[in-house]
Amino acid sequence: MSVSPSIREVLARRIAGEIILSGKPGATMRKWRELFAVSQINLSEKMRLSSSAVISDYESGRRESPGSKFIRRFVLALLQIDEEKGSRFIREFEKLTSSPTMAIIDLREFPIPVRVEYLCKAIDGKIVTCADKYVKEVNGYTVVDSRKAVEALSGLEYAQMFGATTERALIFTNVDNGCLPMMIVRVSSLKPRVVVFHRTEPDADAVRLAEYEQLPLIYSKAPSTEQLVKSLRKLYRIALRIKLGRRVRPPPKISA
Repeated sequence: MSVSPSIREVLARRIAGEIILSGKPGATMRKWRELFAVSQINLSEKMRLSSSAVISDYESGRRESPGSKFIRRFVLALLQIDEEKGSRFIREFEKLTSSPTMAIIDLREFPIPVRVEYLCKAIDGKIVTCADKYVKEVNGYTVVDSRKAVEALSGLEYAQMFGATTERALIFTNVDNGCLPMMIVRVSSLKPRVVVFHRTEPDADAVRLAEYEQLPLIYSKAPSTEQLVKSLRKLYRIALRIKLGRRVRPPPKISA
């Protein structure tokens, strides 16, 4: 299935615009290259540069800000490499931009499986039920506004929350009822690997439903939705760095 040209153009403009408007364009270029999981060598070959040192110099700040023509070549090369790999990143972006509701706050597939213990550290989370169930890793995450999910999500739209795989963490924010997110999960045939309640402790009914479904339930004390998403995206970047062969330390516990 081909990707809509309009989605490709929207993503290209977004990347180019962010680089141009950034106070540190080199750092922004590096961020997007790593999001696409492309090495400096592969990118320089696609751009037909004389050496990967050109990319390295821009990203490190050793060269001055790139011009618009270079940025255009940079963006097109990233998109072409992604398309050659099956348009994985472009499709993820399309899912987010084409979502019919605002219930889905963030949705990403990790480039490598991420240990649940690292997920808990990143979001200041604690497993409150089914801790003995052996769930070692997740392959992605979805952050959902539970209020909007109840108001707007149909069965098909609920399925969109699972992205490319159900092997993920389903993270609910704005939880007014300590049981409602688990009720949403309970009535669906699709089940995530773990469920996360953000800033609202699961009540006895939620715990009981999670135990019935044999789903680990995590309570996250991340101070805000913005901090929650920021920490998850940092975990995503760490996973990308590992995939690219860079040495990293486990993500630190977030602070209020």
